Amino acid sequence: MAIHAVGVLLVLSLPAAQAQIFVCVDDKGNKTYQNTGETKGCKKLDVPPIVTVPATKAAPRAATPPPTNFPRVDGGAQKARDEDRRKILEDELRTERTKLDSLRAEYNNGEPERRGDERNYARYLERVERLREDIQRAEANVRSLERELARP
Repeated sequence: MAIHAVGVLLVLSLPAAQAQIFVCVDDKGNKTYQNTGETKGCKKLDVPPIVTVPATKAAPRAATPPPTNFPRVDGGAQKARDEDRRKILEDELRTERTKLDSLRAEYNNGEPERRGDERNYARYLERVERLREDIQRAEANVRSLERELARP
C-alpha cells in the first residue's frame, strides 16, 4: 500500500500537462496508479493542477564590520605568536628528520638486520613492511612541516 502512495505522489508531482492519472483495480482488488486507462477496471482521477512558484534570489549581504568591543591583538603580540609558532614547527621538523634518519638506517635499503626474536621469516618480513610504512609516513610529515614553514 505504501508503494502505491509513493507512486501517486510521484505522478502528482508531474507538470499539469501530464496530470492524467488512472487508478486501476485488478480482479484480486490490488490498486495500481497509471498514466493510461487502457485496461479494464481503470477510472480517471480528478487531480487539480500543481502550482509552482519560482524561488526569489536572495539579496547580497553587505559585509558587516566587527563590533567595536571585538578583541584585537596588537602587532607586537601577533609577531611574538608567529615567532613561537615558527619555533615549534622548526622543532617538530628537526625531530621528524631525526626519526626519519633513524628509520632509514634501521631499514638498511630494505634489508634490515634480523633480530633474535625473528626466527620466523614472516615476522621479519612484517617488520620490514612496518619500517617501510613508517618511513613513508615520516617523509610525508617532513614534507608537510616544510610546506607549513614555507608559508608567509
